[in-house]
Amino acid sequence: MRKLFLLITTLGLIMATGCNKPSESTNTAGSGGGKKLTIAFMPKSKGNQYFITCKNGAVKAAADLGIDLLFDGPTNTDPAKQNEIVENWITLGVDVIAVACENKEGISTALRKAQAKGIKVITFDSDSMPDARSFFVNQATATGIANVLMDTAAQLCGGEGEFAIITATLTANNMNEWRKNIDLRLKEKYPKMKLVETKPCDDQKDKAQQETANLLGAYPNLKCVMAICSPAVPGAAEAVKQAGKVGKVKVLGLGLPSENRAYVKDGVTQAVILWKVEDLGYLTIAAATALAKGELKPGATTFKAGKLGEIQLQGSDIVLGQPFVFTKENIDQFDF
Repeated sequence: MRKLFLLITTLGLIMATGCNKPSESTNTAGSGGGKKLTIAFMPKSKGNQYFITCKNGAVKAAADLGIDLLFDGPTNTDPAKQNEIVENWITLGVDVIAVACENKEGISTALRKAQAKGIKVITFDSDSMPDARSFFVNQATATGIANVLMDTAAQLCGGEGEFAIITATLTANNMNEWRKNIDLRLKEKYPKMKLVETKPCDDQKDKAQQETANLLGAYPNLKCVMAICSPAVPGAAEAVKQAGKVGKVKVLGLGLPSENRAYVKDGVTQAVILWKVEDLGYLTIAAATALAKGELKPGATTFKAGKLGEIQLQGSDIVLGQPFVFTKENIDQFDF
């Protein structure tokens, strides 16, 4: 009987030890005696190199700041899948959700539910409805991005002629804001330029290439293609190259230097415009951590973002900085 009692007791201890084993999807005891924060980080799509670079920055921030990072998102742009992942993170009880929103209105209901459960919410790259999050980590202001895009396009076209836009999707909030501000800049400064069409590519290079080829066929006087999502820039460039219109039809857009270097150096693409994408991921996790710890509160005008130093806020927008133009002359200086 005594042996049986000892066996049962030993088995009980083993089972208890196994049940308490921490995993990557839960908070674990930190070195300071408290619990590590768990921050869930979601891109618009996991396969987009832009968001892979964002993730690299997020991973570095998580290591610097001592938090657990969860990363998940749709394989391709899919608002319904984003909602499903948010619901899963609510069930897991993460501390903060940080998301780049594909559909502004569509995801906001799930994010409000997360807030009601005590989970902090911030957005990055592309915003939700303002009441569905505490802060938006903005790579640059919509006006700043749009002005650089439109001014560069006008410079390449000599201030006149037809141009077209390739966007990711027609529901992407950040790109809709950029397009709205591009229209304002166009009307304000460039009356001799005409936007003929805006076509979505669903964040896919091949579809961007096909849409650009269609535009080249439909508009023989097209002078410029402006691609405002990262896969669209090399896609548009390849279409122009294959159509034999290098130099005749200018290509510019928002993209990564690494994905466009060959096209820029060959003169197919004249300008790539972006910000330090890895820093955007880093800043997002730094902001999420500060929010969870009570170090970042509504009304703040600055906060310290780890290795990035002091970052400025404009209302509830945490602004990374101004966009940068990569050209044949400087693109080799950058490796992301």
